[in-house]
Amino acid sequence: MQIKSSKLALELSAILAGLVIFLFVSAGRAQNPDELMPAASAAKAKAILQQAIDGLGGAAYLNVHNSECTGRYAQFQHSGEIGGYIEAREYREMPDKWRMEYDPKAIIVNVYAGDKGWSLDRGGVSELPAEDIADYQEQLRMQMGNVLRNRLNESGLFFRYGGRDVVDLKEADWVEIGDQGRTLRIAVGRNDHLPIRSVLLGRDPKTGEKTERSTYYTTYHAIDGIQTAFRESRFLNGRQVYQVFWETCAYNVDLPANLFTRASLDERFGQERGKKKKK
Repeated sequence: MQIKSSKLALELSAILAGLVIFLFVSAGRAQNPDELMPAASAAKAKAILQQAIDGLGGAAYLNVHNSECTGRYAQFQHSGEIGGYIEAREYREMPDKWRMEYDPKAIIVNVYAGDKGWSLDRGGVSELPAEDIADYQEQLRMQMGNVLRNRLNESGLFFRYGGRDVVDLKEADWVEIGDQGRTLRIAVGRNDHLPIRSVLLGRDPKTGEKTERSTYYTTYHAIDGIQTAFRESRFLNGRQVYQVFWETCAYNVDLPANLFTRASLDERFGQERGKKKKK
């Protein structure tokens, strides 16, 4: 009887294993993105992107015109080791203005405003290199927030459903948005419909070589009805280049009118020199 029971158990195990494999293969076939016609693939991708917008806050997310976040920023060395954490404050004004202050006294600051950019350090204010501004514009054009808020209805973009996947231990759907040699891939969680990862494929404006910029989004918090990733990690061609832990974020706040100008950096530098003279 024991031998028969063991044999029966083995047969049942084999049947169950075969059933699991069959269901897995069937599910994989059902979600194969290559079997969808282009129009159906684009429609599915757009539907998932709309779910992502709704998950991020819907109208509240779309109507953000500026933001201010504070936290800790870590840069990584070429060896992969963390170069240290510093306090950081980030300001954004949609669609193309960005200011990053890398220390509590705001002595090291980068400002981008459209096709212009400046840097402040202990030596003074200088214009950012043209290559850096070109790289900023290249990234901004296909930056996830800019695409979701401003570009989904533009002509010339292509959309494609990329299939199911498990991304950072979460079930997700990949979608792809293409624009003139650039492709943005976004993994959207199947349960909460929040972005898990974005991958921007393009070319380095300095070298012309292919680049892959991946951003991981975790630890979401609802701020004024907007789901905000309080932890972001960025990788360039597989190498981690920065990580940020936000501690506070606010949207649609009153920002100084000149915050994204060179004049604001000149003023800040003058204040710092004045303090040194008094000492």
